[in-house]
Amino acid sequence: MTTTAQSDHDAFFDGDLAIPLTPDLLVDDTTLTIRLEGRDPVRWPLADIRIVADQGYRDMAMLRNIHDPVARLATSDRSLLARCPNLRKRAPVKGRGRLLKWAVGAVASVALIVGVLVPRMADQLSTYISASGEKALGDATFDQIRSALDRTGLNPIETCKAPAGIAALEVMKDKLTADLDLPAELTVHVLDHDMVNAFALPGGYVVFFKGLIDAAETPEEVAAVFGHEIGHVVSRDPTRHAMRSAGSIGVLGLLFGDFAGGAIVLFLTERLIVAQYSQEAETDADVFAYDRLREANVSPEALGDIFQRLKDKHGEAEGVVAHFLSHPGLTERIKAARAAARDSDVIEPILTDAQWADLKAICGSKARQVPPSATLLPPAAE
Repeated sequence: MTTTAQSDHDAFFDGDLAIPLTPDLLVDDTTLTIRLEGRDPVRWPLADIRIVADQGYRDMAMLRNIHDPVARLATSDRSLLARCPNLRKRAPVKGRGRLLKWAVGAVASVALIVGVLVPRMADQLSTYISASGEKALGDATFDQIRSALDRTGLNPIETCKAPAGIAALEVMKDKLTADLDLPAELTVHVLDHDMVNAFALPGGYVVFFKGLIDAAETPEEVAAVFGHEIGHVVSRDPTRHAMRSAGSIGVLGLLFGDFAGGAIVLFLTERLIVAQYSQEAETDADVFAYDRLREANVSPEALGDIFQRLKDKHGEAEGVVAHFLSHPGLTERIKAARAAARDSDVIEPILTDAQWADLKAICGSKARQVPPSATLLPPAAE
């Protein structure tokens, strides 16, 4: 049986014209036929008609056909609505398989960009950065790290400047870098913070946290970590890592809408502080440290000593030690440091007792305390 439903307020929008068309509606048991002057009739199966929600109409209903993404019918005929069995049922998702393929392709593309293309481009571009440009990058990054570590947001975290402590650190630096051809002048700072960590930045920066100096039992242990970080400086690992991180999180920032870059800056800061380089880079830095320690008449075992104590206290992969696991494992690095020691090595204190005491007191008062729950960056050492 066919019935005619007409209303002066009915309007049909075909999705092409910007004006409504006046329809004649005919309804039978299965189909709504929309007749339009001068056009072929449009037929919508009643089972395929859905109401468009949240349109704000009181007396009108906006209808659509699940197989037509743009056409709309505005009608006030309640009898028509009553004959549509699936009026408020969710429409099936069209092209789900194709959508899944596009999603997988998009994820794979991002992974390719972040995991392969950005690192390769960063490695190539880093060779073209001038010494002054690298130093400027290190300056800016160091300032950002100091600001990010301050929980109040008012003042950058302080650097430790006790003259006697600075002098002791300079003595250690001079012994470790004697006759060494550095790519940039070495700039060494100690941050007044309890984090047990040390890291290198572009442009010759080596940065210690007071927490690492507190954790060391001998100056040789500090010197061992120092030598490792100098190895990263010589290999320019921080510059490559900074460019890789900036490129990768820049891509992710564009994807997720962080156009202001706030999250990017914080994440980049964290990545640089707890930078984990490749297995080859870490092994090379350890081997470099062994050689520099021997040149300074310090046993390479000192690197294994600080690793071992931190492992005994925190475990193989927890807390402070987790960062030491950046390929190879901590246990392997301890064994390698022990094996690097030679019976013929000449062993001398790298600092006098007085100089070691001065270095321990380089920050004057106790380093800044930060509750674990409030720490911006996790305790780590590299």
